Amino acid sequence: SAPSHPSQKSQFVRFAEVCPLKEFGFAPEPGQYLEAVGWVEAVAGLLLAFGPQLLQEISNFVLSVIMIGAIYTLLVLRETLAMCAPATLCLGLLLLLNIRGHAAPTK
Repeated sequence: SAPSHPSQKSQFVRFAEVCPLKEFGFAPEPGQYLEAVGWVEAVAGLLLAFGPQLLQEISNFVLSVIMIGAIYTLLVLRETLAMCAPATLCLGLLLLLNIRGHAAPTK
C-alpha cells in the first residue's frame, strides 16, 4: 500500500540506510521496512490495549524496542531533539506502564 504521507517514503529511505539491524547484516528495503514497522506497531498496540496480561507484557517490550530503534535512528541522522520527542515520550510511557504493571498489590 502507498504511504499516507508523501514524505513518509523518503524518510524511510533515510531510516533504512541507518537501520540498527545493518550491524547484523540485514539491510531492509525501505518500502518493506516501512510496512513491517507499521504492522508490528499496529498489532503490538492492539495487543497492548486489549490482549491478555502476558501478551500485553510482550507487546510492551516489542514497542519499547521499536521506540529505542527509532530514537537511535533519529540520533544517528542528527535530527533535531523535537523530532526525537514523540518516540522518547512513547518510550517513557511504555516504561511507566511496565513499571506500574509490576507494582505490589495494595491491601
